[in-house]
Amino acid sequence: MSKKYDVCAIGNALVDYEIEVKDQFFAENEVEKGLMTLVDEERQSVLLKEVAGAVKKKQGGGSAANTIFGLAEFGGKGYYTCKVADDEDGTLYTSDLENAGIDTNLDPQNLNKGTTGKCLVMVTPDAERTMNTFLGITTDFSKNELNEEAIKNSKYLFMEGFLVSSPTGLEAMKEAKRIARENGVKVSMTFSDPSMVKYFNDQMKDIVGDGVDLLFCNIEEAELFAGVEGMDAAKEAISKVAKEFVITKGKDGALVYDGAAYHEIQPFPTKAVDATGAGDMFAGAFLYGINNGLSHAEAGKLASAASSAVVSKYGPRLNKNHIQSILDTLK
Repeated sequence: MSKKYDVCAIGNALVDYEIEVKDQFFAENEVEKGLMTLVDEERQSVLLKEVAGAVKKKQGGGSAANTIFGLAEFGGKGYYTCKVADDEDGTLYTSDLENAGIDTNLDPQNLNKGTTGKCLVMVTPDAERTMNTFLGITTDFSKNELNEEAIKNSKYLFMEGFLVSSPTGLEAMKEAKRIARENGVKVSMTFSDPSMVKYFNDQMKDIVGDGVDLLFCNIEEAELFAGVEGMDAAKEAISKVAKEFVITKGKDGALVYDGAAYHEIQPFPTKAVDATGAGDMFAGAFLYGINNGLSHAEAGKLASAASSAVVSKYGPRLNKNHIQSILDTLK
């Protein structure tokens, strides 16, 4: 039976504020560089005032959202499950999904009272991104937001690791995984960020549980999850909990395991400007590929080209020209 969606994703809905800063900004404002840090609304407001003139762009984001946008940009059909509020950012977020052709549980006429989550994505001249996130209303993302029919009608469920930081988010992940398992839908997820694996390791192990069909992570996340060092030990550990997996290695490409064989995916050289969403785009392009006739090695190559294109510009999105250029390169 054919499914309506390639992927049904669940994750935090955050409006990304893309900001250019210098390294000294972090020292002056006691911000930990290179990590995603959860902050309260007051702390985020203080930082936002400091960088008011440096905001380059605002758009709907979040780890799994970036992945589902990536899938859609290549022509895949996605569904995104999230929670926003009835404020300006919530309206922006809802229209971003609609304009990208992504179906969602959000009803623009009936959004929740509260504040939509925001992520300050601070990019330094070395292209590294540092995120300070106020989750807002998505703190309470729960199984109430899930659309059981959308999960059943998808080839893959995709879950972001950031959700494990919230008890209701973790509960929603477990429920979504249960629905997927009972309906023959493959379960995929991403660890999202080293900080999630470092500080919420028990919760991450809880949701991975008896295993997943497809796991996305980077080498640091794999090492932290398994408590090991080095690629050989990391891939051995991850193979015990994921039937298939992708371990990204930044500028060194990625390692893809298709359940039977390993494939070294070469990087596409580029001048990095902003690393925001590189891993998310890799997952989106990869999921598009394996759902639309590509082998895991071919999907890895597509994903490598896509993530390379993303880091060469500001923000986590690609336009039609970028997509066409990637497809032409791969031909």
